[in-house]
Amino acid sequence: MSYKTPSPTFLFVSTAILLAALSRLLPHPFNFTPIGAIALFGGVCFERKSLAFIIPLSAMLLSDAALQWTRGTGFHPMMWAVYGSFGLTACIGLWLRKRARVSSILLASLASSALFFLITNFAVWLGSSMYGHSFASLLACYAAGIPFYNHDLMGSALMNTVLGDLFFTTMLFGIYKLATLKFPQLIRIRSK
Repeated sequence: MSYKTPSPTFLFVSTAILLAALSRLLPHPFNFTPIGAIALFGGVCFERKSLAFIIPLSAMLLSDAALQWTRGTGFHPMMWAVYGSFGLTACIGLWLRKRARVSSILLASLASSALFFLITNFAVWLGSSMYGHSFASLLACYAAGIPFYNHDLMGSALMNTVLGDLFFTTMLFGIYKLATLKFPQLIRIRSK
């Protein structure tokens, strides 16, 4: 069995994802996190499809473990919904590979925010005794999720998710683009 040296692209993208995931340990507004951006970036940038899931999920799990250890907030009963939306966002990234340009990346970021909101609030509705299990109560759960944490510095949790996804998507893809200008061997995204 021979050892294959990791490519510069793999090392750069993995490091960027790990650093973004660890930024969750810094003080930040509620839901203003790199979760969606990490999944999207990994889906687009990793050559092997399996790594588009393994590396971002591993970085996410590592940051959740660090949050659990430092603040007691990393692991929770709704993790399946967060990780499920994370995996679906990575699928959006895989689809985006040959379509990666600024407009499509930003639209995919907005789609990942919406996906996160829909899935995690569905999980709350499904697992909570606060709501009945009817379509009307599901809609009530979604409506209640929109202004949730309205007292937060940046507004609602939904808006923080959108702003966080847009900010971190811009940072990850922007830094990658700047790095490829300086180090062309990093090019993985074939922009149009």
